[in-house]
Amino acid sequence: MLQYFDPNKDYGTPASLSEKLVTLEIDGVEVTVPEGTSVMRAAAMADINIPKLCASDNLEAFGSCRLCAVQIENRRGLPASCTTPAEAGMKVWTQNDKLARLRRNIMELYISDHPLDCLTCPANGNCELQDMAGAVGLREVRYGFDGENHLDAEKDHSNPYFSFDPSKCIVCSRCVRACEEVQGTFALTIDGRGFDSKVSPGQNEAFMDSECVSCGACVQACPTSTLMEKSVIDMGQPEHSVVTTCAYCGVGCSFKAEMKGDQVVRMVPYKGGDANHGHSCVKGRFAFGYATHKDRIKQPMIRDAITDPWREVSWDEAIAFAAKRLKEVQGTYGRESIGGITSSRCTNEETYLVQKLVRAAFGNNNTDTCARVCHSPTGYGLKTTLGESAGTQTFDSVMESDVIVVIGANPTDAHPVFGSLMRKRLREGAELIVIDPRRIDLLKTPHLKDAQHLPLRPGTNVAIVNALAHVIVTEGLEDTDFIASRCDDKAYQAWREFILEERHAPEAVEAITGVPADKVRRAARTYAKAPNGAIYYGLGVTEHSQGSSMVMGIANLAMATGNIGREGVGVNPLRGQNNVQGSCDMGSFPHELPGYQHVADDAARARFEKSWGVKLDDEPGLRIPNMFDSAIAGTFKALYVQGEDIAQSDPNTQHVEAALKSLECLIVQDIFLNETAKFAHVLLPGSTFLEKNGTFTNAERRINRVRKVMPPVAGKEDWEVTQDLANALGYPMNYAHPSEIMDEIAGLTPSFTGVSYDKLEQLGSIQWPCNDQYPEGTPTMHVEDFPIGRGQFAITEYVATEERTTSRFPLLLTTGRILSQYNVGAQTRRTDNQVWHDEDVLEVHPSDAELRGIQDGDWLGVSSRSGQTVLRARISDRMLPGVVYTTFHHPGSGANVITTDSSDWATNCPEYKVTAVQVEKVSQPSEWQQQFRSFEQLQHQLLRGEKAESGAS
Repeated sequence: MLQYFDPNKDYGTPASLSEKLVTLEIDGVEVTVPEGTSVMRAAAMADINIPKLCASDNLEAFGSCRLCAVQIENRRGLPASCTTPAEAGMKVWTQNDKLARLRRNIMELYISDHPLDCLTCPANGNCELQDMAGAVGLREVRYGFDGENHLDAEKDHSNPYFSFDPSKCIVCSRCVRACEEVQGTFALTIDGRGFDSKVSPGQNEAFMDSECVSCGACVQACPTSTLMEKSVIDMGQPEHSVVTTCAYCGVGCSFKAEMKGDQVVRMVPYKGGDANHGHSCVKGRFAFGYATHKDRIKQPMIRDAITDPWREVSWDEAIAFAAKRLKEVQGTYGRESIGGITSSRCTNEETYLVQKLVRAAFGNNNTDTCARVCHSPTGYGLKTTLGESAGTQTFDSVMESDVIVVIGANPTDAHPVFGSLMRKRLREGAELIVIDPRRIDLLKTPHLKDAQHLPLRPGTNVAIVNALAHVIVTEGLEDTDFIASRCDDKAYQAWREFILEERHAPEAVEAITGVPADKVRRAARTYAKAPNGAIYYGLGVTEHSQGSSMVMGIANLAMATGNIGREGVGVNPLRGQNNVQGSCDMGSFPHELPGYQHVADDAARARFEKSWGVKLDDEPGLRIPNMFDSAIAGTFKALYVQGEDIAQSDPNTQHVEAALKSLECLIVQDIFLNETAKFAHVLLPGSTFLEKNGTFTNAERRINRVRKVMPPVAGKEDWEVTQDLANALGYPMNYAHPSEIMDEIAGLTPSFTGVSYDKLEQLGSIQWPCNDQYPEGTPTMHVEDFPIGRGQFAITEYVATEERTTSRFPLLLTTGRILSQYNVGAQTRRTDNQVWHDEDVLEVHPSDAELRGIQDGDWLGVSSRSGQTVLRARISDRMLPGVVYTTFHHPGSGANVITTDSSDWATNCPEYKVTAVQVEKVSQPSEWQQQFRSFEQLQHQLLRGEKAESGAS
């Protein structure tokens, strides 16, 4: 007898096991399966395949195609096996003459309304309709094609990535169901009835005019070539595939890179991926063309001054030139005069090597990462309160949440695959609380049971989190048992006394936040009373002058209500880039060695000194803002930047550019000539995620393999370049493969001691900590205790930002991201994603627009205390009056020209989310933008080997 037990399902105690399993007979074979399993699934477990067309393993059963009909003893008719649950004692036949005739007739009807172009069809060799016709033995079609049919249906090529050919559609509804169940967009419908029924985007619109978000779920679900990637139409069916990890956001989706030779034909979301379970977004699914874009830097280049033309040289010459310049700078200005910046887009292994290069070869701790400007408050705040600098849950944990609180994040745009999962849980009945100055798309989730939006004023996060806590404490909604057993009593009592002060009451802070007191009270009660309440937050929490305070405030809320240490709860930072978590884990900050071990810890430092064979500095080095200030002051003179575009991504652009111009040696390693590289003396080609081996760590601490699918266009992976530079500086690095680097990381980092490439191959992915206590990783953190013993409540005093509105700057600017573009746009701007968002715009509330006579599309001058830029207007009521919003994906928009260098009190994370500005209609670009365009033109001339004109700078 065959038995099937799902390892992910809890069947209870052995006494109750038989009550939850049923045994049936299929084609004479006894099968035992969990109660509720479909007959089709039970048959598959016994290696009995039933023909099907409308069924898919990632969709709910539908039963429309009738191809999967079976015969069941003592039951009338021929029921669909996909919708029929298995029952104890049931006898099922999947094959007999009656079923065979039925299936052939069904397939004949499908084929009679289908084009006879199988030889030229792009799905040839990968078409379920073809496969099923063969499986049922269909050899001829008796019905002619001269009757009514759909063969002349108009094709839709509007989407840049896939085509829609309704003449090949069999109306199985798989695409519609995928759009609803997997993506949650509801962009597709079945229009009409009977023979006239058809798949329709929106209200009979073209795909590009509908609400389709191009996630690819419909394309993946289609059993014919009705929905087909244009890359497959152009290149033909792929011949092999390699599983790797997406290099966009912090979700860390697994993909099969489907290949022809060393060319990527398409990226297909991998159903075995623990972060995405076979789903994807437009970026990961389709926007991979940047890897082979004509703008790729394919040859190392050097120059003596930034006004000189670039000279293409060999790798050896470029590395020798870079090493010589670094040595000269240190010889003139001292050991502390140089440093390095690691990348949150590179692998763990590459990031580890850069910080090792700085500490061991440069001889100082002047290493930092772009996580400084996004999630450094997460590290500080969670380390202080919970004892670990990372989120507490898996993404799947949200499916157990009863209340979901989203603070300063827009998951459907910035983390779309997780946003879809969140939407699914909301459609199932979870309640939603959004705390954000802007109305995010999650609030528009179809069939949402309940939603609360607290549109606070930018910069008042801490005031509102204290008000929420005040309600919880004054109304007796605390989880006293959790607090008593898991939290430090002295810290709790001090916090409780602080939070009980009347100045934290919702009525008292209403004037600060702009959120009515009754809304705050309702939200606090909803979260505190929920069986499982989960908090998810993003850059709208961290990128503030009180970012660290707000992270601690969120942790306070979770501890006060006992929402820590089980499924469906937790404190969950949504990391922006693919390896922000990993870059922090790998020791990129100037005060911490890998694994968040402080440089002043003698024991930790001794372990690294023994392994690396050098004496390490015990004093923290310079943070990125300190590097800029010291460069302008003349004491910091050389910088190695791997995979980051600090000239575009960091605040107060003019200050950053002044710092970069002050350097005597700037080494940039990247895949394109980015904004930072315009100030560089050495340009080293980088490699994309498709060209390297390694690992990424996503926002849920999940370590995923990155596998090379094509050779690096410039001949080297990023880690090899860093290794070459270390060797040229006289510090030996001799790794043969990134797996050796991971072995070294595991030997020095307590949370990674059990991680290896062999184990990753066995398990697929691992969530750290992975060690002797947790040999297969830790999906949920803090189940029984905290790394620091007891949870530490923290005092979170609200301190108003210095960036305030005045009569001169009466509006508050806040920033965010959009679905089609990613970060500074270096990758997505070199793909067809440009058709959705080819410029950054300024969203202005209708009342603010009316006061200024602004219409949609007007050019707007945006000025702040730091600078001026010009953006096109978009009238929007998603924000409150007095708040304007933009994105930062296009370098020419100059979004960071106007952001200030105000930053978080603990970590120097910039306050991107609060900038006082004035907005007025203008007729031409700003002075900075005109200079930008001139400088950009100059740098492209220099890239072509043309000498700059005398006086150019």
